Amino acid sequence: MGSLGELERSVMDVLWDAESPVTAYDVQEQLERGQGRQLAATTLLTVLSRLVKKGFVASDRSARPHRYHAVGSRVDHVAELMHEVLGVAGDRSAVLARFVGGVSPEDAEVLRRLLAGAV
Repeated sequence: MGSLGELERSVMDVLWDAESPVTAYDVQEQLERGQGRQLAATTLLTVLSRLVKKGFVASDRSARPHRYHAVGSRVDHVAELMHEVLGVAGDRSAVLARFVGGVSPEDAEVLRRLLAGAV
């Protein structure tokens, strides 16, 4: 999937938090209300179009205005980023050791449970 730029991430946050598909105007309103971000409608439509091409977003063009929804969840995206980072790491063991060394005791316990169930 790949990484997201700052504006793309803000748009995806709105889509991930939405309970159902939303219009570009809904996204614009959320960004303006939540972040005080003023965006031209054309800019937002360009970002949504790019996210569709990247495979992050699907659009329903059967109605006007078009509705958009995230293809995967926020969790899916973060997990994919973690896999990408490991994929380019020269020393995967060192990266994993550094990651595990920096997690909270609660997260370490979750990892232990997950690994125990995966074996």
